[in-house]
Amino acid sequence: MIYNRSSGVLLHPTSLPGPYGIGDLGPSAYQWIDFLADSGTGLWQVLPLGPTGFGDSPYQCFSAFAGNPYLVSPDLLLQEELIHANDLVKVPKFPTGKVAFGKVIYWKLDLLNRSYLQFQNSSDKSLQKDFISFCEKHTNWLDDYALFMALKESQGGLPWWKWPTALRDRETGTLDIFQQENEFAIQRQMYLQFLFFRQWDELHLYANQKGIQIIGDIPIFIAHDSADAWTHRELLDLDETGQPNVVAGVPPDYFSKTGQLWGNPLYRWEVHARDNYQWWMDRLRSVHSLVDIIRLDHFRGFAEYWEVPAGEKTAENGRWVPGPGPDFFHRVKKVFDELPIIAEDLGEITPDVIQLRDQFTLPGMKIMVFAFDSGESNEFLPHHYPENCVVYTGTHDNDTAAGWFKRIEEGERSFAQRYLNSSGEEISWDLIRAAWSSSAVFAIAPLQDLLSLDNQARMNYPGNPSGNWTWRYTDSDLTTALKKRLVEVNYLNSRSTG
Repeated sequence: MIYNRSSGVLLHPTSLPGPYGIGDLGPSAYQWIDFLADSGTGLWQVLPLGPTGFGDSPYQCFSAFAGNPYLVSPDLLLQEELIHANDLVKVPKFPTGKVAFGKVIYWKLDLLNRSYLQFQNSSDKSLQKDFISFCEKHTNWLDDYALFMALKESQGGLPWWKWPTALRDRETGTLDIFQQENEFAIQRQMYLQFLFFRQWDELHLYANQKGIQIIGDIPIFIAHDSADAWTHRELLDLDETGQPNVVAGVPPDYFSKTGQLWGNPLYRWEVHARDNYQWWMDRLRSVHSLVDIIRLDHFRGFAEYWEVPAGEKTAENGRWVPGPGPDFFHRVKKVFDELPIIAEDLGEITPDVIQLRDQFTLPGMKIMVFAFDSGESNEFLPHHYPENCVVYTGTHDNDTAAGWFKRIEEGERSFAQRYLNSSGEEISWDLIRAAWSSSAVFAIAPLQDLLSLDNQARMNYPGNPSGNWTWRYTDSDLTTALKKRLVEVNYLNSRSTG
């Protein structure tokens, strides 16, 4: 895939401003795209868009195919008369600048449930027709997902392996009875997906019309408590009760001295290979329908992955196990020809990972805040970049640039200042200029770095089970001065879309 030199901003939709406690796909999202377009910025990168579960993490979703209903915009529902104006009269006083997930979820689900009742009573035949068409188009995953979520609701939110055995093991007769008795709940789950895809598809189209491409994210592993794991147990290394025999993680690294124990079930890759990775091809196709470019998270797991015995308290006692390797990507290339993929090749990278990435000419990732701790030979310094890579000042897993600069040791700080010719007073923008001026085809920064925010704006602490994913910007943050500054750095470094 040939990319054009461009720049982008990393911002998950939950971080958009607005009065409803969480960023959504309504007016603020369109204003955000206008800001990017007006500044000559051609890329908007988001995190996974699925329905969040454990810890509100977009990397632990109830489905690898479904969308997050919490992103549905009340304002757009009101425009389509899918809620009544009275439904928005008593909106709770949500905090600004962060997502209070518990409070938001309770209020938003109640609003969406009322919207479903309004939809059922609607006389708009075209809307009903669109819903039926949506359900038919997505039947390969939507039926199982809606059934899974309705069952989960009926079981008080328990994970599927704790359901009664007949439900856990998908016994046909028991599921048939449940479907007959709970059609309303199942259809409501389908309706929530209809709303998400309807709003996202319109926003995606608007972005493309404005010259903006969206970069989406596919986590390599799926959540244990997901419709996919419940429906496709044969694809995962699970025992007869649905419990994982081994789980995913990474060994001790930059982020954690004891490694990261993600806990996701691992794939039986030999089973996937028997039908030419059909589930994975469906997943790639589904995500690519939502975004223009895919960041394949934990790319090294396709070469080899860290396997930890179930029950371990940390990720230290694991082992490297071969992944599907080139066989998987040959299949991807055959099915999609030029599916645009960015390889997240961070962490402990071995020659086989580099070989796999380069064999399929996939751009890898460079992180500026990793660049200054080991002298001029550090591969993350811009003078080492090939053109076929994507440089970030930092990612959602890093501290902000300003936060990073405050906490690093004096030697690293001094070298960064020498390399960047920086006083350190505007370190975020010094990193941005260095990234933008590099040879990397894409240069991307989190919005937090454009705003020069410190550690308080960090999006995620890897290994922390709670308290993440809450940061939001406010309406006043996207100033004319910021836009002009972005216009200038894009123009001077030949990254402008204008």
